Amino acid sequence: MGVFVLPSSAFGVLLPHFPVVSLGTPRGQFHLVLGSSSNRKRKNLLTGNWQCRPRIVAASNRDNSKDNVTDDEDGSLLGSYEMLEMKEDELVEARRALSEVKARQAALEKEREQLLEDFASSEAKQKEYVASVLHDKELAVSELESTKSLFHQKLQESVKEKFALESKLVLARQDAVELAVQVEKLAEVAFRQATSHILEDAKLRISAAETLAAESAFQIDEQIRKSTEGTIFSIIEESKDAINKALDVAENAIDEATQAVAVFTDAVNPIDVIASAQSENIKLQGAVSDLEAQLLVSESELDRLKLELQQAQVQANAAELRSSNAEKALLEFQELSRKKALEQEEEIRSLLEKIKKEAVERKKALSKAFKAELESIKAAVDASKEITCSRDNAYMRRCEALQRSLRTSESALKMWRQRAEMAQSLLLKERSEKEDDEDVIYIANGGRIDLLTDDDSQKWKLLSYGPRKEIPQWMARRIRSIRPKFPPRKTDISKALNSSFKSLELPKLDEVWSIAQEKLREGDMLTEHVIEKEVIEKKRKALERALQRKTVKWKRIPEETKIEPGTGTGREIVFQGFNWESWRRQWYQELAFKAADLSHSGITAVWLPPPTQSVAPQGYMPSDLYNLNSSYGSVEDLKSCIEEMHSQELLALGDIVLNHRCAHKQSPNGVWNIFGGKLAWGPEAIVCDDPNFQGHGNPSSGDIFHAAPNIDHSQHFVRKDVKEWLYWLRNDIGYDGWRLDFVRGFSGTFVKEYIEASNPAFAIGEYWDSMAYEHGNLCYNQDAHRQRIVNWINATGGTSSAFDVTTKGILHSALHDQYWRLIDPQGKPTGVMGWWPSRACTFLENHDTGSTQGHWPFPRDKLTQGYAYILTHPGTPVIFYDHFYEFGIRDVLTELIEARRRAGIHCRSSVKIYHANTEGYVAQVGNMLVIKLGHFDWNPSKENQLDGRWQKFIDKGADYQIWLRQ
Repeated sequence: MGVFVLPSSAFGVLLPHFPVVSLGTPRGQFHLVLGSSSNRKRKNLLTGNWQCRPRIVAASNRDNSKDNVTDDEDGSLLGSYEMLEMKEDELVEARRALSEVKARQAALEKEREQLLEDFASSEAKQKEYVASVLHDKELAVSELESTKSLFHQKLQESVKEKFALESKLVLARQDAVELAVQVEKLAEVAFRQATSHILEDAKLRISAAETLAAESAFQIDEQIRKSTEGTIFSIIEESKDAINKALDVAENAIDEATQAVAVFTDAVNPIDVIASAQSENIKLQGAVSDLEAQLLVSESELDRLKLELQQAQVQANAAELRSSNAEKALLEFQELSRKKALEQEEEIRSLLEKIKKEAVERKKALSKAFKAELESIKAAVDASKEITCSRDNAYMRRCEALQRSLRTSESALKMWRQRAEMAQSLLLKERSEKEDDEDVIYIANGGRIDLLTDDDSQKWKLLSYGPRKEIPQWMARRIRSIRPKFPPRKTDISKALNSSFKSLELPKLDEVWSIAQEKLREGDMLTEHVIEKEVIEKKRKALERALQRKTVKWKRIPEETKIEPGTGTGREIVFQGFNWESWRRQWYQELAFKAADLSHSGITAVWLPPPTQSVAPQGYMPSDLYNLNSSYGSVEDLKSCIEEMHSQELLALGDIVLNHRCAHKQSPNGVWNIFGGKLAWGPEAIVCDDPNFQGHGNPSSGDIFHAAPNIDHSQHFVRKDVKEWLYWLRNDIGYDGWRLDFVRGFSGTFVKEYIEASNPAFAIGEYWDSMAYEHGNLCYNQDAHRQRIVNWINATGGTSSAFDVTTKGILHSALHDQYWRLIDPQGKPTGVMGWWPSRACTFLENHDTGSTQGHWPFPRDKLTQGYAYILTHPGTPVIFYDHFYEFGIRDVLTELIEARRRAGIHCRSSVKIYHANTEGYVAQVGNMLVIKLGHFDWNPSKENQLDGRWQKFIDKGADYQIWLRQ
């Protein structure tokens, strides 16, 4: 279409020239046709109801509004107005352009919604990917945990197998000690090497896998987070900007179209409207072009974001690949570790099977060797017995030869006596002739002159050999027992020297030969014979003891197991390892040196002195309970002594004072009732009925000890502190059990609580009560006395033993030909031993009754008889230090301990009393031992109720005799 130019004269004003018609209807533009039309046409323009036929529209001047514009057949304009003609299709084009704008806007809206959907989907994919990564991570962690649990399970199974192996090896060690020790060490070394290697390898691999998985997961999370956050934020921001700009342009276009339509509606000046419309059209075109450019930019940005998303996906795929590789490596590691574990298990099993086979073979070999050795030992014992018999026969032949020589000497004695009489008669004749020394009478030597006249006589041997070392008492006793017919010493030599009769050259006292008091000299046949016999006897006893110990080790006796807490194994023999004066020396060091000797003698437990710092040096007035530096030595000495006891398989019993405690400070009113040290108690820890120390606690549950504050054990804090102290002594210091001092001062229920808290191997309570006397004599019935002790034991719930003071008091009188006191009306032993033997600790003396205190000493001449009674009867016997090391009866005690061990007597052994009268006492203890006390004639063959063969083991004449069953 062409361009129409309106002359300025047609409108009465000068108008600028501008195009009205579109140049080919560019994209996004629309055309307006102005002219005089009716309201219907305006409405059609607004509503879009355009007619198809062409029309000619004429516009009139505002000043000449009455002029009409009509159609001319010739097509020319009428009047002074110039008509503008435009086709209706341009309006259609404008409408189409507007609809295209709306369509573009809708497309932008759809694209925005699509972008939001893509963003939401990418977010969902990201979440899914993160969830999958986390799930994979959890799976990897769970796999690692399952691997760890499987490994720990295998390790526990290996440990259980190890413990089972160790138990089997312990049993093997019981059968063959040396072999079992070697096998156990080998098994432990092999198992430790294998398990340590497996553990180290598995730990290293697991830690490497965990580190790799954690690093890869962290890198993947960081990359995904950074890429997604940057992409999402940039997309959201650019989309928001583009959408806002598009919305602004669309709103502006709608406003312009509305204004254009309003021009037609309100009859606004069309020139202004056209000008404004054209300017707005230009602006709209610029905005549209800007929007298109921004859309292109956003599309390029979207492409860039897609590329980055693809790169992120590639990185995520790479991370997923690495994660899968890590999983594969983890699976390979698990498979490899499983294979290695199986291989190690197979190796260990094969090694254990090999060790077991070797152990069985060695066990068989050792059993054969042991049997052979046992046979050889038996053969050696038989040979030694034969040698002993032969030596005894030789000795008897020697004695017969000596007797023959004595008879020969006696026959020669007669001749010398005749010669002496002749010499005496000659001397008397000479004296009567000279008449000098009328009161002197010479007599013959009476059989000893022959020893003085020969150069080879015994006198010259004794004088030439010089002094000899003193003969020991045991040797003298042995020599006396084998010289019944040797010449006796002259008992009247001193009288002869001091009398008025003068004999021929009588020897001096040290020149007279007597085999009973001859001093030892190397080379004497008799001395060598006696010594050799003693050595053989000692070797025989040592062999028997060694065999017995091995037999007990290999064949465990069920009764040796711990039955109840108060009795230990039931076979304890307690040794009181101190007396009242032991504090004057470094006692712990001295006692430690005696541990090996005590163990070899058969002692099983040693009662040590009170360890606590004390006001009195003996230790029975304790102050600071945690201070163990006492008069007996330092705490280091105490620990060393206990360690030495344990090395010799001895129990260490601590002497514990719980009834009372000495205070450190005075109260404001001058009473010593403030305690110091770690247990800083006050008057509330002292019983209120203690008359001397003004306690604020509850009344005492026992008797009052007046020398020190009595502790109130009903207080919870007191019991708590005492239990902690006992636990410390038990675990840190090393004590195995307790001797409880003065338990009459508090209830046995507290003792039960303390023993259950400290769990000692053995416990003894000192419940010392007065016995019943009538007219100065001990009453026969002492049931009330032993009932009080039994009541205290019962209050402890049977967790503690008690000293059998009743038996000690009865033995004082019974061993003086009153053996009828040793049986009660029910036929049982008197004392606690007869009622509750497993809780009775029998004794003769201790640091209070004997030693330098001597409150109630046992009769000295009845000590061996008393120990023969308590060491062969049930209960737990206690041996006093002074008796064992200072009274010279150690061999007697060792022999009695050996008899108790051989007979298998324990604290619950049965007692059957056959005789108990003024003449003596006879009882069978268990099934293996019979003891007789007293001087009456008795042996097992005279007892109809005793069956079996019995051999005398100890014979002390009128004191006691012991038989063991063959």
